[in-house]
Amino acid sequence: MFGRSRIGEILVSHGYINQVQLNEILEKQAAEPEKRIGELLIEAKYAQEIDIIRALGIQFGIEVWEKFDLEKVDTSLSKDYNYAVAMKQYVMPFDKRGDFVLTAIVDPLNTEGLDYIRFMTNCEPLPILAPPSAVKSLITGIFDKRGDLTNMVDDLDTQKPAGEEEEAEKIEDILNRAASDEEGPIIQLMNMVFQQAMREHASDIHIEASEENVIIRFRVDGVLKEVARAPKRFHSAIVVRVKIMSNLNIAEKRIPQDGRIRFKIAGRDIDVRVATAPAVHGERITMRLLDQQAILRDLADLGFNERHYRIITHAIVQPHGIVLVTGPTGSGKSTTLYACLNRINTPDKNILTVEDPVEYQLPGISQMHVNAKIGLTFASGLRSYLRHDPDVIMVGEIRDQETAEIAIQSALTGHLVFSTLHTNDAAGAFTRLIDMGVEPFLVSSSLELSMAQRLIRCLCPICKMPYEPSPEELEKIGISRAQLDAVGGILYKPQGCKECNNSGYRGRTAIYEMMVITDAIRRLVMQRADAATIKNEAVKNGMTNLREDGIAKVLAGQSSISEVLRVTQDSTD
Repeated sequence: MFGRSRIGEILVSHGYINQVQLNEILEKQAAEPEKRIGELLIEAKYAQEIDIIRALGIQFGIEVWEKFDLEKVDTSLSKDYNYAVAMKQYVMPFDKRGDFVLTAIVDPLNTEGLDYIRFMTNCEPLPILAPPSAVKSLITGIFDKRGDLTNMVDDLDTQKPAGEEEEAEKIEDILNRAASDEEGPIIQLMNMVFQQAMREHASDIHIEASEENVIIRFRVDGVLKEVARAPKRFHSAIVVRVKIMSNLNIAEKRIPQDGRIRFKIAGRDIDVRVATAPAVHGERITMRLLDQQAILRDLADLGFNERHYRIITHAIVQPHGIVLVTGPTGSGKSTTLYACLNRINTPDKNILTVEDPVEYQLPGISQMHVNAKIGLTFASGLRSYLRHDPDVIMVGEIRDQETAEIAIQSALTGHLVFSTLHTNDAAGAFTRLIDMGVEPFLVSSSLELSMAQRLIRCLCPICKMPYEPSPEELEKIGISRAQLDAVGGILYKPQGCKECNNSGYRGRTAIYEMMVITDAIRRLVMQRADAATIKNEAVKNGMTNLREDGIAKVLAGQSSISEVLRVTQDSTD
């Protein structure tokens, strides 16, 4: 959209750029013909996005708006609009003027998007040019304001009962209807569930039956919240729809099943892990949403402080040894390991992974999905991979003695091994491995780094509220008066706004506990010392625990006292 022939001349004639800058950009475009003039101008910081939009407005005679007032939009114009289509086209109707419907666009030549609006509204679209960021905010704001999921669930009450309530209806009839009726209310409901989950950045979707309702909940930033309730009579049809999408047996209700759904929403590849299980009031479904574009994060973006970043970047370039990441399920261990692998993934390294399941596909890395049904376990997969000349191996999780011993032998024979353990802190990794039956001398000689981590919610930067904490709050978390005075005596707490769905938090970051394995710690492991003794020795060498790392983020205004206390209750001495 930024490469129309007259854009440069218009920008020069209206004083946004000068002729010298334009000539420079034209030379660059000759060398990079795949890039458009507008993109090159923005990259060179000669023009801003809104300048290009204004030039397009002049060229095509279209009005330009920099932002939209959500309080004045007409949500009824998009009642039949699909969120995924809106985000793909970046076209959104928002107001009506006579026989015309005002439509926000970013590309004046997007006739396909305008035709869609014309067909949907039976009105002639009047395009309004706006920056992509403004149109995106308009789209998400309108869909949030419409409350699609809640409205759609309310509409279900007027629908004909479905599923188990219709005893005469065979399961094949439900299958045929759910598979063919693409406009059916249950299909629309599930599409809306996925769309709203993506808008709210949910990591999990829970669908469970109570005595009278079907309850739909999202886990957002690690916290579950209820988003809708549907009439109980639709439970069977909802379960069937999810099973069809994930290729599960719709007739089997007595045993748990696992499946997978892959689709695109707003141009993003989404992989959904589906698990079903029988329950008293009917099957429950849990879906884990894996955004293929969200996992590949750089180590520098994971929340490490300067010391922790130095420690981990040193550990992951060692020629051999084990790097262990510990923490409960959902604490971000996989994200950390993927970031480590991504950092060291170069053509001169043969990197292999054994995972259950393979959550994200990494280019240039061979990844194996374990399958216990055919005897492909972590141990057998790891043993096989050792015959493929690896430099680096990642084992998704060390669960038993056999896997632990193979991983340790791999580290001792010149391989760098990454893996995870379910322990509360970094010191617990040693005692857990020894409890599995691994000899202490093997543990002490192979481990290079043991780290624990948790995820804490970040305060919404838009609405976080400054306040002066009480002495009781400071004492409870362990912040000294001197630490508070060093940041001006002010901390922050959540408030809630539209940007954060009134939660007061937006996004998450990690807190860490990193134990570098010294000779003194190796001696304690050899003596089968308990985790507390090992941890005390590490603290003498400068290790900070999870609570202390959380405190640093509270003092920096990134999170709140209540959030750090919630996450670190099990990790304090």
